[in-house]
Amino acid sequence: MDIKNNILETIGHTPLIRLNKLTKDLPCTVLAKVEYFNPGNSAKDRIALKMVEVAEKEGKLRPGGTIIECTSGNTGMGLALAAVVKGYKCIFTTTDKQSKEKIDNLKALGAEVIVCPTNVEPEDPRSYYSIARRLAKEIPNSFHANQYDNLANRLAHYETTGPEIWEQTDGKVTHLVVATGTGGTITGTAMYLKEKKPATQVWAIDPYGSLLTKYFRTGEIDMNELHPYVTQGIGQDFVPQNYDMKYIDAFEQATDKDSALMTRRIAREEGLFCGYSAGAAIQGLLQLGHLLKKDHLVVVILHDHGSRYVGKLYNDQWMMERGFLDVKTFKDIFAARGPKELMAVSPDSTVV
Repeated sequence: MDIKNNILETIGHTPLIRLNKLTKDLPCTVLAKVEYFNPGNSAKDRIALKMVEVAEKEGKLRPGGTIIECTSGNTGMGLALAAVVKGYKCIFTTTDKQSKEKIDNLKALGAEVIVCPTNVEPEDPRSYYSIARRLAKEIPNSFHANQYDNLANRLAHYETTGPEIWEQTDGKVTHLVVATGTGGTITGTAMYLKEKKPATQVWAIDPYGSLLTKYFRTGEIDMNELHPYVTQGIGQDFVPQNYDMKYIDAFEQATDKDSALMTRRIAREEGLFCGYSAGAAIQGLLQLGHLLKKDHLVVVILHDHGSRYVGKLYNDQWMMERGFLDVKTFKDIFAARGPKELMAVSPDSTVV
């Protein structure tokens, strides 16, 4: 019998799915590594389990302990699943730009969630980074996962995501495309693929408002690059230790609007109901499409599921408020009614 002992044993081995419509103008094959098939619906399940296992092995996480992490939601979900199975408590800090669905999901698994302001510097005591660090110092028997600088993050992808892609493509993969945040997915996967085939090209997709692209190109951490952006889960206002830029061949930036519209297209044209970073990854890939050739085989990581963005990305009102969708004028609405009588009510009209 093929029976899993617990939900954690279902992590990994996600499918590669061919993209057909969105990439029809590209000369090569593009495959999506659809990570929402993980039990927590994102790639972060992989790193969450690995960080917990390494912490247990090193004695940093002991029975009855509390896992503390700053998260945009997905890593928290993976950690919460591990905590449920292994008997730990969870406290997560997140930012006020994250969707309500992500926060509610974490609470559903028993985690405590603290919402912090987005538009503050990482070292500000109000930032979700700072509050997580402070809680880890104040709470006895606690473990700060710190996905940004914890190298178990990229180790998880070196050990699982990279080998899966290599085996699923029979070693024919030529390009890896990742919308990147902590650096773990892109670095860990790239380390494995370049170890097997050094010529593999690795492209990172970054939102405008993040400093990672300029850092990659110049080696300079320029705080002037930073400005608010709404794309969730990717980009950074510092350089996490999980990055090793020598494994990355190019950085490309995608706008909030282009990424949002592309995410909705992925659902409508490919039937893949994904999160915001998926749109950024595909948008960035298309922007770099002129570099691709017929014999290339591209794998793009689609990180998480669209259910966490229903109240924002997939909500027309939210999209219109940010100028991502055209707002209909009264003339457009009136014309769409057809030849029907227009009824009007004056301020002094009565109900009867």
